Amino acid sequence: MTNILVSVAWPYANGPRHIGHVAGFGVPSDIFARYERMKGNDVLMVSGTDEHGTPILVEADKEGVSPQDIADRYNRVIAEDLRDLGLSYDLFTRTTTGNHEKIVQDMFRQCLKNGYIYKGTQQVAISPSTGRTLPDRYIEGTCPICGAEGARGDQCDACGNELDPADLLDPKSKINGETPIFKTAEHYFLDLPALADANLAWLNSRTGWRANVINFSKGLFREVKPRAITRDIDWGVPVPVDGWIDNPNKRLYVWFDAVIGYLSASIEWARRSGDPEAWRKWWNNPESLAYYFMGKDNITFHSQIWPSEILAYDGKGSKGGEPGDLGELNLPEQVVSSAYMTAKGRKFSSSRGIVIYVRDILSRYQVDAVRYYIAAAGPEKQDADFTWAEFVRHNNEELVAGWGNLVNRVANLLFKNFGEIPAVPESAFGQIDRDLLAATLQGFDTVGENLEKQNQHAAISEVMRLVGLTNKYISDTEPWKIENRERLAAVLFTAAQAVNDLDIMFAPFLPHSSQKIHEALGGAGVIAPLPRLEEVDDLDKAGFRYPIITGSYVLGETVAPWRREDIVPGTPIAKPTPVFAKIPREAVQKEIDRFKTDLRKKEAERTRKAACGARTDGSAASSDED
Repeated sequence: MTNILVSVAWPYANGPRHIGHVAGFGVPSDIFARYERMKGNDVLMVSGTDEHGTPILVEADKEGVSPQDIADRYNRVIAEDLRDLGLSYDLFTRTTTGNHEKIVQDMFRQCLKNGYIYKGTQQVAISPSTGRTLPDRYIEGTCPICGAEGARGDQCDACGNELDPADLLDPKSKINGETPIFKTAEHYFLDLPALADANLAWLNSRTGWRANVINFSKGLFREVKPRAITRDIDWGVPVPVDGWIDNPNKRLYVWFDAVIGYLSASIEWARRSGDPEAWRKWWNNPESLAYYFMGKDNITFHSQIWPSEILAYDGKGSKGGEPGDLGELNLPEQVVSSAYMTAKGRKFSSSRGIVIYVRDILSRYQVDAVRYYIAAAGPEKQDADFTWAEFVRHNNEELVAGWGNLVNRVANLLFKNFGEIPAVPESAFGQIDRDLLAATLQGFDTVGENLEKQNQHAAISEVMRLVGLTNKYISDTEPWKIENRERLAAVLFTAAQAVNDLDIMFAPFLPHSSQKIHEALGGAGVIAPLPRLEEVDDLDKAGFRYPIITGSYVLGETVAPWRREDIVPGTPIAKPTPVFAKIPREAVQKEIDRFKTDLRKKEAERTRKAACGARTDGSAASSDED
């Protein structure tokens, strides 16, 4: 058994999440975690809402409420949506907890002690109208290196180079379009150059990464500069240094503290589990494997920034050093980055009205229809365009007519002819039966190998290929015409075993329907446990209460259910009811009309705000922008 840490990008708590977000970080991470649990590995899946930084302040100012009010509101909305999507977090928490603040400050102190954090000065971008520091990602301009327009203050997506906001040509604030003022300020810096050799050596040792991710990551080290990790801001984790800790206008910045959330969430989970040291199995054991899931705009923070923070804490850069009380921390095994889900070639964006919110789509369609679409057609290795026509086609032609129809056909034939799984003598089975069962048995290896390699499109395509093979078997054998009871029993037993095999393979992708099908075929226990929302008290801050996603993910009656589970003769089979719902064709036009209406409203709002000189753009997140 291997300890597997599934670290999922932290959604930013300045608004509800949309389908583009969960296609990048949510569903892919859950599919992988569920598969690893089914293999018998010890999985810890953690994340939470990212709640610090300027974007929260911008939203709070706009609404006339406190930043904590904004964070509280969207923390709950996001947690509910991710729970409803079936994401099986062991702990989904938040970054405004007392536990997170303590772990972030512990990391800072040890990195400082080891010499990888130092105090210096830099030019910082200030909003002329508010006097507040602008986050790097809220400044756009022309890249000074390649000349591309729309480069952000931290990075140019066109050439992949890291940037400083002061380097941009014609910089503008994404918040209101004004030109920022640059002032010199004293801040603490993470000495990335002193960690670059160790970080690059680690990257060069990686195998099995998606080509675009590893190539982009290595490209980050063509030129490495120190990065400021504090800001002139009053919302964030206090800087644990004399003269700074009580300064209300100096805070550790969000990009430094958010990635530490993977560690702090693991520690919070352990504390809540009754074994405060349990987290060490995933973080201090060098045999444990950590997989990080996010969108492609977040690669830098997971292949350079977070590894550098870990190396600095462990004392493994050019300046040496030693780990603190948290012990030597593991580096990621793999950074799994998805591309963008787009709409007509444009990235999903709440601020631009190009958006389908998770809550909205789940209110109208089955959750496994959404999960299936993401698994089969999501932005795994390249941008993928979402269309309602394709969503409906995948649901109706594949999920309903393919898989759902197969389940109903087999269950109905069993119910009508036997009322149970029939007992069959070995002599009744023919080569056609054995060939089908050999194919579905092989499917466990083929699908599993693809999931191990983060090829989820290929994995679910293989399951659907086997669905087609099983449907063909039913058509070829024509059980409704078989008069010999023994032969009929053999055919239906074979079909039922194949369906049971396929249902187990579908479980990581379609947990809601897979559990129902498992039970309909007389399966014992749970193969697809679902998460729950719990209200908890903060472990360190009195009077602070919030929702978490957690769950008990014990699987079935076997240690590792990722294998054939033999169906049992005599198991009663009830009259089946459809598991999946067909979506009417007219739904496509309704959704297109709804989308156009929402887009027109958003454009009108943007035009009005522009005329008033107010904010025109830019709900973005440190962990999943827009």
